[in-house]
Amino acid sequence: MKVKTFESNKKLFLLPTISLLASTGTLFCCALPALFVALGAGAALAGLVSTAPWLIALSKYKVTLFTLSAISIAIAGIMQWRARNAPCPADPQKAKACARARYFSAWIFGLSIITWSVGFFFAFLAVHVFY
Repeated sequence: MKVKTFESNKKLFLLPTISLLASTGTLFCCALPALFVALGAGAALAGLVSTAPWLIALSKYKVTLFTLSAISIAIAGIMQWRARNAPCPADPQKAKACARARYFSAWIFGLSIITWSVGFFFAFLAVHVFY
């Protein structure tokens, strides 16, 4: 039986970070433009789209973007769950770093879930709620 150590916690930190980046893409795709329009900043949105035309491509493939980011978040969640009881090193300094890494990893994972949920709301549900 393989025992997870501090070194395997690096993967535990990497996956939530990737899921946070993926879920941030959902905000750029859908929540940011909806926020600009809701605030009456349509001209700012037009300027943003002309400066960053890749936003249109993100919006065009929003179903794929949300699916891939949800898969990324699910994988990160599974890794978080599997490593929840993994032992930290006996060295007090390394144990403290291990505990801090776990806390930060869980925080990033929670932030990615919130970010994805906000993007999902604006991409798929806000139209039905507000109109």
